Amino acid sequence: MTTAIHAAPIAIAEEQLDDLKRRLDNVRWPSRETAQDWSQGVPLAYVQELCEYWRHRYDWRRWEKKLNSFSPQKTVIDGLGIQFLHVRSPHANALPMVMTHGWPGSLTEFHKVIEPLTNPTAFGGNAEDAFHVVCPSLPGYGFSDKPTQPGWGLEKIAQAWNELMPRLGYDRYVAQGGDWGSAVVHHLALSHTDHCFAAHVNMPLAMPDPDTMNDLTTFEKSALAGLDWYQTLDSGYSKQQSTRPQTLAYALADSPVGQLTWILEKFWAWTDCGEGAERHPEKALTKDEMLDNITTYWLTNSSGSSAQLYWESFSNQKRLPITTPMGISNFPREIFRSSRRWAEKRYLNLIHYNEVARGGHFAAFEQPELFVDEVRVCFKHVR
Repeated sequence: MTTAIHAAPIAIAEEQLDDLKRRLDNVRWPSRETAQDWSQGVPLAYVQELCEYWRHRYDWRRWEKKLNSFSPQKTVIDGLGIQFLHVRSPHANALPMVMTHGWPGSLTEFHKVIEPLTNPTAFGGNAEDAFHVVCPSLPGYGFSDKPTQPGWGLEKIAQAWNELMPRLGYDRYVAQGGDWGSAVVHHLALSHTDHCFAAHVNMPLAMPDPDTMNDLTTFEKSALAGLDWYQTLDSGYSKQQSTRPQTLAYALADSPVGQLTWILEKFWAWTDCGEGAERHPEKALTKDEMLDNITTYWLTNSSGSSAQLYWESFSNQKRLPITTPMGISNFPREIFRSSRRWAEKRYLNLIHYNEVARGGHFAAFEQPELFVDEVRVCFKHVR
């Protein structure tokens, strides 16, 4: 089996962009929501505003050029082509790190942090904080290949990353991730300590400790309230994607507006974008930033293939204690947050813990400077 690595620049055909424009010119809109807020989903008026921008002002070629500036590469692991960004630091003794996104994310999430992490002296940091950064696209996401048979769940993805890093020349490395990326990191820290020797996540996967329920801190009460909100009002997408991802895919693959709203709702629900009726995703991300990510899903037709990961792994995650050095950063609008004492029940070698002032689920995308600081501080302990 080949272990070759080759350049994989992104070059979307003009016909695909023309097709997107035609579809946006011929949208059949639903009736307006009866609520006066986002409680029934993304408001019609805002979707129409964003789609107008998408059709007439958004520039995919700008984003394609930015992605290609990181020299995308591809390699085949276990029969599947994995696309990734590999940016080496100019500094000696830089620490190799694999960073993994989740859903509904992509490599778009990391474009603001790659350069500060690899070349810290150009961004007010110190050379000893440098990383060699590897950012793979999850199987079925972005420009990685789509699985054609079951089996590409979290354990197999972690195994693939543990093959990718040594293939790139990194026998020992650290791992970072959020959302599904966090789950992949947990599997690396559990099962691949031959190469992965420390990890950091911005979505901790430590369950609330039942023994603390009669003595909850303010933070813990807030974390439980957030969990209840997610389970009660925000998790319908996961039920659909984990049970019938293919049925959903027909609608999203055929309608760019469907694909846009499926993701856009999460940019409203999961970012740190204001309070109550004043919440708006553009308080966290710009139109272009959201559309860079959404258009990646559309152009790669990855609505169904990305959702398959939920079918593979959503109800099949290990909750075992982890002895590998771990760091966690709690961003206030993250879906799942953990207090230090809850975290210490699972992470038996907790080297970094912090409750960050701002940011949400897409931490590197929303608050790149805070995210970079968290990663640097965490891994100082293992350099």
